[in-house]
Amino acid sequence: MIVEQGSVRIDLLGGTLDIHPINLVLPNAYTLNLATSLKARVELKEINFPGIRFITKDYGQTREFKTEELNKANLETTLFGNFNFFVRILLLFSVKKNLEITLSSGSPPGAGLGGSSAMGITFYKAILKLLKVEEDKESIIRKVKDIEAILLDSGQTGYQDYYPALYGGVLALIPAIGGVKVSQLYSEKLKNAIEARMTLVFTGEMRFSGLNNWEVYKGFFNKNNVIRSGLSSIAQYAKEAYQAITSDDLDTFFELIKKEGEAREKLFPQIVVDSQRKLLGEIKKDIKDIGMKVCGAGGGGCFILIHKKDEFSIVEKHVKSSLMSILDFTVEKPI
Repeated sequence: MIVEQGSVRIDLLGGTLDIHPINLVLPNAYTLNLATSLKARVELKEINFPGIRFITKDYGQTREFKTEELNKANLETTLFGNFNFFVRILLLFSVKKNLEITLSSGSPPGAGLGGSSAMGITFYKAILKLLKVEEDKESIIRKVKDIEAILLDSGQTGYQDYYPALYGGVLALIPAIGGVKVSQLYSEKLKNAIEARMTLVFTGEMRFSGLNNWEVYKGFFNKNNVIRSGLSSIAQYAKEAYQAITSDDLDTFFELIKKEGEAREKLFPQIVVDSQRKLLGEIKKDIKDIGMKVCGAGGGGCFILIHKKDEFSIVEKHVKSSLMSILDFTVEKPI
């Protein structure tokens, strides 16, 4: 059996800036994120069935497709449903083996943690392992990103979601002509600080954060001053956060995440829902300087709360009373 895992990410600062060529036009378009212990998981097992059997643990669903059905023509139909993404990768490699493929996302759907992209990367890595083929990381990202863009059919997509599953750690993605520079910022000190001062909360609501990228893209290149100014502020906070980490000023780093969250909400008010605002208001009665940032560039079902280490019990109490849930995570080491 082949088993492969890949981290979903928490975006810290600079989401939306990872859309090409906004990332090149806008100065200092840094994007910072981290690889979590919440992981997509793929299991591949050769079987006697003449084709492919998919099993999804998240939905308790099993689908089988015979070998003769696995062709490019059927990609343009509804035959494969939610498995179209994976069939495209199988066809990319011309996989001839009869396989049982078990999928587990590692995070709630619509959480804003880049789960579908992490799953795509993880599945691609599993196929590489199955076929005993090696491929460089940037090539993997380009191909999986292209396939997901076809399926989303919503214009340009961001690139940050694909990196944590391949690189691990805490990343700064720095755009450059011809590609993206990956700066690994991980340290044990940073890991411990993030785990102590950042709480990941799931509202229980599915929200697909990538779906507003097209509106941002159009607004930016239509020279919408509000969008350009807002993204410039986000870029400035992200660059300063990068500098804070590299100069070991972690208090400033956490304050900048708060500021980025506020700037993002101001630019995209719809990304914060009433239940999140209500929870934040309740926590502020006990913790005046609590900070919140919604996960996903355009708002997903998860958000992070920024607090001091000794304030976690207060945060936990309020989250539980709100009927939301805390997703426990640790920061993964670099791969």
